[in-house]
This record gives sequence, C-alpha cells and structure tokens, in this order.
Amino acid sequence: MPELPEVETVRRGLAARIAGRRITHVTVRRSDLRRPLPQDMGQVLTGRAVQSFGRRGKYLLVHLDGGRVLIVHLGMSGRLFVDGAPSGAAHEHVVLHFDDGAVLSYVDHRRFGLMDLAEAARLDDHVLLSAMGPEPLGTAFDGPALAARLRGKDTPIKAALLDQRVVAGLGNIYVCEALYYAGLSPRRRAGSVQGRRAVRLAGAIKDVLEAAIAAGGSSLRDYVQASGELGYFQHRFAVYDRAGQPCPGCDCDAAVRRIVQSNRSTFYCAKRQR
Repeated sequence: MPELPEVETVRRGLAARIAGRRITHVTVRRSDLRRPLPQDMGQVLTGRAVQSFGRRGKYLLVHLDGGRVLIVHLGMSGRLFVDGAPSGAAHEHVVLHFDDGAVLSYVDHRRFGLMDLAEAARLDDHVLLSAMGPEPLGTAFDGPALAARLRGKDTPIKAALLDQRVVAGLGNIYVCEALYYAGLSPRRRAGSVQGRRAVRLAGAIKDVLEAAIAAGGSSLRDYVQASGELGYFQHRFAVYDRAGQPCPGCDCDAAVRRIVQSNRSTFYCAKRQR
C-alpha cells in the first residue's frame, strides 16, 4: 500500500502539472471501488478548477473552486497517471479531462482504493479523516508530542505506529525503517517510548520520510509516480525485506531478522534495536 512518501510524491507531481487547470469532463468506467463513488461525482467535478493538491496521511486531497474537495486513497494497487494511463493498461476506472488537454487516469486492478467528496469547510470532520493523528512531517510533531500519544499503550511500538490515530501516514515499510534508525525493538511496549527514546523515534520518522520523498518513494509492486516513473527508496532499505542479510549498522552475527506482528512482516536487527 502506498504510504505517506508515495502519496506526497504523487501530490507534488500532480500539483506541478495540473494545479490551476479546469476539469472539462469526467469518465467513470467503474463506480464500485472499495466503497461506491458518489453518484454525482462526475457532475460535481465537471467545470471545477483545481486550486491545489493537499495530503492528509495517506489521503490525496484535490481542492477545487467552489469549496469542494476530492478525497483519493490509492488502496493497495491504485495508481494515478498524468496524460493518461500507459497504452494497453487495464482497470482504468476514472478519467479526468482538463482544459489544457491533460488527462488524469485512476488505475486500480484490485479496486481497494476510494474516492469521495467533501466540503472544504468541514474537511477535518470527514469520516475518513476525523480520527487521524498528527502529520509526522508537521512542526507540531516531535518527541514530546509522540510520547504523549504513546503514553499508557501496552501494544508493541510497531503496532502503535501503524495505528493512523497515533501518527498519520505511516505504514509497514517506514515504521520498520524508523524503528531501526531509532534503535528501538519493534516488540518494545509502546508506552515505554518516552523521553529520549521518543525524541529519537520522532527524529528517525521524519528523517526516513524525508529521505523517501526525496527518492520518489518506494516501488515494490504497483506504485509509480504520476509521471509513470518508479520510486528509488527501496534501494536504500536498511532492514525492510532484508531478512538474513547483514545489518548495515553493526556487526551482528544474526543479521536482519523477520518476525510476524499483527499478520504483517517486521524486519529488524536484534542487536541494534532494544
């Protein structure tokens, strides 16, 4: 599933190409994604100008004139292509056409993504966004803020960080990487991450996310940038998907380990991470 860096990379690509353009017509080929598309979505979008592209956690936000916002989640395999999907691409479910000839295509063969409409004035109250935690790249997110959200939690820190109510936008890849750089075991009780541990972890989360965005995200299976280019951060993984390989930060003889937590693979160094 695309995580914060992938969605942020897509947001930046779309903003550079489409911000300020007006939607001339909308083609909906399938309306049964993870949840049904709004019945009037095509009518609402047609004629609207794109004012800006935003992001909340893993959600892409398309701000339109007239006070409406299109909320997009890419799900497991959703992709957005500027100037149309690649030739022969199947599962092209929604297509937006713009006044300068640009075409934005949403392709999703698993149909786990979604689109919804919201009023900009009440966006924070939308059911998809209202319970989300702070943005990890925001100025308000730091060690004390993270410690406060983890205080009293008995779940493993890995599970706590995957909870979008604790921190918005994190997923399996970047939680594994951030815990590695913070030197914290994924098994550690979340509530014990206080003080200096929380400061280290908050800093590691920011550093990992910023590095991933600079690399265009991570392309493992379906994710590509809006231009169709791959991301490159997967070549810089310290532990994710590297089970059995040497830890890049120490001389451990056990190498990178893989365990399963909450039905997800976790990768870590047992010597470095405590």
